[in-house]
Amino acid sequence: MSDTAAPARLKQPPGPQAPMQLDIDLASQQAIGALQQQYGDIIRIHIEGRANDTYVVIDPDAIQHILIRNHTNYIKGRGFERVKMLLGNGIIVSDGDFWRRQRTMIQPAFSRKHIHAMCAMMQAISQRMIARWGMAADAGEAIDLTTAMSDFALEVILRALIGNDLDSLIARHGENPFAFLSQDPARNLAVAMKFRQLAPLLQELIDRRRKHGERHADLLDALMHARDKQGQPMSDRELTDEVMTMIIAGHETSAGTLNWVWYELSRHDEAERRVLAEALQALGPATTGEGNADTGAAIDIEQVSRLVYTKQVINEALRLYPPVWLFTRKALADDRLGGYHLPADSDIFLSPFFTHRHPALWPQPERFMPERFADDGKHLAHKYAFIPFSAGSRRCIGEYFSYVEMQIHIATLIRHFRLQALPGQNVEIDPGINLRTRHPIMMSVARRDGSG
Repeated sequence: MSDTAAPARLKQPPGPQAPMQLDIDLASQQAIGALQQQYGDIIRIHIEGRANDTYVVIDPDAIQHILIRNHTNYIKGRGFERVKMLLGNGIIVSDGDFWRRQRTMIQPAFSRKHIHAMCAMMQAISQRMIARWGMAADAGEAIDLTTAMSDFALEVILRALIGNDLDSLIARHGENPFAFLSQDPARNLAVAMKFRQLAPLLQELIDRRRKHGERHADLLDALMHARDKQGQPMSDRELTDEVMTMIIAGHETSAGTLNWVWYELSRHDEAERRVLAEALQALGPATTGEGNADTGAAIDIEQVSRLVYTKQVINEALRLYPPVWLFTRKALADDRLGGYHLPADSDIFLSPFFTHRHPALWPQPERFMPERFADDGKHLAHKYAFIPFSAGSRRCIGEYFSYVEMQIHIATLIRHFRLQALPGQNVEIDPGINLRTRHPIMMSVARRDGSG
């Protein structure tokens, strides 16, 4: 329970006197880094044009208080307006009773049983990349890793959501109507409008499935048949908002993380060797037939569970490059945070990027060291020092889906190829709505012995 008995006796967090601006961009990220160096892990700032102060929170105890211990005092904060333009009132941006209703209805669709049934689909999409990467390897051509990961993750989430109906959309439109999400990484108003214009396509699928009583083994089917405590289904608008939300969130988190995983593996030979050895042990040697098709057996979740070190590598990439590097909350009532008074209506910025790189929490924080996450991270300095999927009741509903998808992808491809970042590239962080690379990462591709 928060301590608000004597706010007058509580001091305010330190911070600069001059007003400043914070946004989701590189300048703001650098500014937060400088503020942390000067003022510590809870910082009070005044943002131009806002009546109330804003608090930047990096301290894991304070994060735990906001997201867990006193989470009912905090709602989504500023910045989610632009996300709402893209996603509607889906689970990422909704709040209160409506959010609780939607979360309860959606949760069963992301059961482990449902996700385990998707392993073969995730493997098949990964296997289809073998021919393309094999051609590049044979021709001595580089691949655009960033776009390849985006294409992969987009197809996975679309097939998870609408199954074989994706093929019917491609046949009707001559291409994947959602493909521009990979081709145009901007998340501005123009992209938001283009994306929202695809909602009628989803409505057509919903209408057709209802009319013919169709059942499908996909997430859309699960959402269509979900019922709240009163036995009521989602409205059509609620359905499309949630599906649109899952397309963006399910695509960008995995795509960005895989982009960083392959990049870091190309720079760390021992980590790459261990991931390869683990994949060979869990899945067996790479085998290809005519057309470079992978002829290995279908993967199952028991094999995925053996990819323990691979998950550590994924977690270390998520630590260094959390997809959502900055998010916001707003305090409903006065609260006490780390010994400081936090007034009602205060805006709060939480930054996993800086918490994940805090030198008091992470020895050699800038180094890529997957071993930090041995034993499922039980030896971390603080439970809430690592929050790539947020925490508490708002923890990402697709977290397990994302891990399984990424583990299958890495284990499938690494047995066939070794990737190396082309020399001379300037690989820069681009901290927008999601943390990504400013420019695509170009990779050379070499076949493993016996893989083609």
